[in-house]
Amino acid sequence: MAIKRTKAEKKIAYDKKLCSLLDEYTKVLIALADNVGSKQLQDIRRGLRGDSVVLMGKNTLIRRCIKVYAEKTGNHTFDPLMDLLVGNVGLIFTKGDLKEVREEVAKYKVGAPARVGLVAPVDVVVPPGNTGLDPSQTSFFQVLNIPTKINKGTVEIITPVELIKKGDKVGSSESALLAKLGIRPFSYGLQITNVYEDGSVFSPEVLDLTEEDLIEKFATGVSMVASLSLALSYPTIAAAPHMFINGYKNVLAVAVETDYSYPHADKIKEYLKDPSKFAVAAPVAAADSGAAAAPKEEEKAPEPAEESDEEMGFSLFDD
Repeated sequence: MAIKRTKAEKKIAYDKKLCSLLDEYTKVLIALADNVGSKQLQDIRRGLRGDSVVLMGKNTLIRRCIKVYAEKTGNHTFDPLMDLLVGNVGLIFTKGDLKEVREEVAKYKVGAPARVGLVAPVDVVVPPGNTGLDPSQTSFFQVLNIPTKINKGTVEIITPVELIKKGDKVGSSESALLAKLGIRPFSYGLQITNVYEDGSVFSPEVLDLTEEDLIEKFATGVSMVASLSLALSYPTIAAAPHMFINGYKNVLAVAVETDYSYPHADKIKEYLKDPSKFAVAAPVAAADSGAAAAPKEEEKAPEPAEESDEEMGFSLFDD
């Protein structure tokens, strides 16, 4: 016969288990466990076995264990977890990829009937069609204002009906009707609400970001930094290439308007003094751009000065 442990012994054992998990793992998923049954939770534990551990318990007990652990070891990196222990939540300690673990947890969703008093997590729509119920059951449909007709001795719903809206409580009539129709409109499972990794807490949506998304966001940030730096005339690494180019344009503009010169400016001055040289540069540029661009050059020939700016790849003066 197994010896039944006291509450104090159970708390000591739980504290020891949680402390060992805090020592071993650095990544934790915080999961909401509303309407999740013990059999469903057992299946999730079995599916995650190997590199992850699911820990459930009272929030106050978990907070106390984390606080005591921090005082004993001096490791306060898990302190942010205490603020996340609100409601019926559990902790999933893992060594695997966070996104893969979340996807594995999402597989274990179970359909559930609409019980009286439950808050609907989604809209519930009753589809049209034959219900298989005999005409004596029409009272349910009449109470809920669902249009029906009798077809071949059974009740048939004529049009789709939005029976319950998301956020509304399920009434007794709605629950009874859905049960008669055999509809289990809700599905429940562990819902990941927050992610903890090495002292940082972030939303689970971050796990959906791809490498391309990160590159795009980084490029957008660099562009904003460069724009702000240019507007304030404050040098930064992001704005440095633009500042050098703008500075060079200014030097070139001064050289063109004065007697000061240097090798590259001499070439620009030579083009400006002898516009006929533009006629020689234009065919060369057209040949480099490919056969497809040739007809456009013939249809619309730009003015010499404008073509010079385009061929050199920059304007001589700032706007």
